[in-house]
Amino acid sequence: MIVVIAPEHDMEHELNILHQLFDEGLHYFHLRKPHKSLKDHRAYLNELDVKYHNRVVVHLYHELVNEFDLKGIHFQEQHRIDHIDNPGRYFKNLEMYGKSISSSFHEPEVLDNCYFEFDYHLLSPVFSSISKPGYKGRGFDVNHIDKTIIGMGGVSIENIEEFKTLGFKGVGVLGGIWNSNEPVESFKKMKQYFE
Repeated sequence: MIVVIAPEHDMEHELNILHQLFDEGLHYFHLRKPHKSLKDHRAYLNELDVKYHNRVVVHLYHELVNEFDLKGIHFQEQHRIDHIDNPGRYFKNLEMYGKSISSSFHEPEVLDNCYFEFDYHLLSPVFSSISKPGYKGRGFDVNHIDKTIIGMGGVSIENIEEFKTLGFKGVGVLGGIWNSNEPVESFKKMKQYFE
């Protein structure tokens, strides 16, 4: 399972590259644009070919699942802490039937002890981040945790095999795709490890 996270700031040819990634089999695209408004998120989704909307997971503005046929929603760590204790109230106005729910974690113990059943969990930083300088990897081994865990942090072609060894069911990649000279080729190579 490969999760591609949007670059924080718009990049040249971003949507063109994204369409190519979808064409090559990308099924999990996390739309994480912390500097964009709700209106900007709508505009971004409207620029995407509608046939790919069901592969998009939104980090912000979860209500967009009511407007677009999206794959699901993602809880960043603080948002999960703030809202998941009373999920009934949080999800009341969201049309979540058939949608995925995921969350970010930074400690394996917290992930393991989380009572809410997420479809998958992003755990970081496994290795030192490519997109966030100074974000040091911690080499988490999650073989003992019986949940779908996606490793993030420093994902590259060179270390992707190690993620499998450490017990991850896939990788979440940002810099390893968007900082690559050949993002689509990088994705295709990574995808081979988790098919």
